[in-house]
Amino acid sequence: MDKAAFSMAMLRVLSGSIELIAAIIMIRLNDVQKALAVNSMLALVGPLVLISTTTIGLVGLANSLSPSKFIWILAGVGCLLIGILRK
Repeated sequence: MDKAAFSMAMLRVLSGSIELIAAIIMIRLNDVQKALAVNSMLALVGPLVLISTTTIGLVGLANSLSPSKFIWILAGVGCLLIGILRK
């Protein structure tokens, strides 16, 4: 099994687990203000997981990518981050 692919998958499993735990906490709190606070904390998890999994994937592909393809991928990731983090 490819270590990079396994690491990416495990990060996504961790991210999904965090999302499920947050949903359970929101249900147990049974308060809109507290649920919104929990939801706001999740806003940090998504971009961090995206950056981490993309970095692992790019490191895993670094030897097989041409420099021009690597630049296109970095530009695409940059556009994603701008779209996610800009308000």
